[in-house]
Amino acid sequence: MIEYIMVSGILMALLVVMLLLVNSTFMETPVETLTYVAFTDIGNGVSTRIVDVYALAPSDGSITTIFDLPDDVAGNDYYVLIGQGNNPTDQDVEISRDLINIHVSLAGIGASRGVTGNTTGRGMNKISYNSGGVS
Repeated sequence: MIEYIMVSGILMALLVVMLLLVNSTFMETPVETLTYVAFTDIGNGVSTRIVDVYALAPSDGSITTIFDLPDDVAGNDYYVLIGQGNNPTDQDVEISRDLINIHVSLAGIGASRGVTGNTTGRGMNKISYNSGGVS
């Protein structure tokens, strides 16, 4: 009888340990991986749209485009910040939430055009260019 109680107690202890590890192994790790990949895709999309606007921008005049981003990633909001990168001549798109920060280079126009701004995934987003510098 004592043998069955000891074996059952050990199995219950292992079950409790397994239940504590299941959340981090099967839930949190895939969510972090999904978030990293989604943030990278969003950063590449925003960077491409900015470069496209500046490639089409007239030498004298203005151009504006509106685009949509996913409202949330893995059920949580996120922020997009466009500005100076690690190198003073580079610019990047930073997508962040809590402790996750992804930096995507603003390729093609980073050294020649000053780009700044921020947004979230909620609603429609706008990119504006004005040759006079006022937007």
